[in-house]
Amino acid sequence: MEGRIEVSAWSLEAGVLLGALVLDLAFREPPKALHPVVWMGTLASWIEKRALTRGGPLTVFLTGLGLAVLAPLGFAGLAWLAAAGLRELGPLPYLAGGALLLKTTFAVKGLAKAAGSTGQGLDSGGVEQARISLRSLVSRDARTLTSAQVSMAAIESVAENTTDSCIGPWLAFALLGLPGAVAYRALNTLDSMLGYHGRHEYLGKASARLDDLANLIPARLAAVLMLGAGVGLGLPAGRGWRRVRKDRRLTESPNAGWTISAMSGLLGVALEKSGHYRIGDGLPDPDSTDIRASVRVLYASAGLALPVVTGLLALRTLWWQ
Repeated sequence: MEGRIEVSAWSLEAGVLLGALVLDLAFREPPKALHPVVWMGTLASWIEKRALTRGGPLTVFLTGLGLAVLAPLGFAGLAWLAAAGLRELGPLPYLAGGALLLKTTFAVKGLAKAAGSTGQGLDSGGVEQARISLRSLVSRDARTLTSAQVSMAAIESVAENTTDSCIGPWLAFALLGLPGAVAYRALNTLDSMLGYHGRHEYLGKASARLDDLANLIPARLAAVLMLGAGVGLGLPAGRGWRRVRKDRRLTESPNAGWTISAMSGLLGVALEKSGHYRIGDGLPDPDSTDIRASVRVLYASAGLALPVVTGLLALRTLWWQ
């Protein structure tokens, strides 16, 4: 009996993951009014407007620290209540509701589609259209970027978001269930909105540092999976690994350099954010063909991640039985 319960628990959690992936690949994102990530962003914006107009740097920093800790915990608590309620209703409601909730924490197809749109803009010969498409991928000002710089930004976003929009939330789910995945997404959302220099220097500092901590393992796992995906795609994984060893510390983030340098080596192109870093120095600049290649690496990396994540799910369910 105990063995059957353990297998059932693992099967249910694995079913939630696979169901969420099917939803991601087959359907559009949920409406904004029903999307937890939109709620997270709304909360961050509401606090941002008030925090930046009140108090000095210390007050703003403490506000940001409270937001970085309490918001992920609060959303995780709501996810725990939702999961507990769904379990009470039975396996099928938990499977369906859990898949819907988990789906909101990652976006493999959305990332691939946004990158593809940027590549299509370049293919049509209109760099302006590509710059507009790029806005859905990066926060940097794209108005003056050349076609090569647009390609770089798109590929870098695919590489970095292989962690943020795929491996990170999946790993959090494998280890901590739905509350862990939701907490990861909340923290990552705060970092993307507030965790950069400028007027958010103090408000976003805690979010940025906690997000760095949360991604220490996912980013390195993502880089390894990308190299493994390169093998399956016929790309030079050895060159990718050498680039990781050489360039992974060039980014300000302790994590982004791992996946960006892996992608640079796999595709054999330079990836640069002007004024910040240039990874793959000496390699040619990328074009739209390389954007499409980066999307293939993303999908292949996600495919390799599935058995890893389901294996960790098995360990978690055995541990808690």
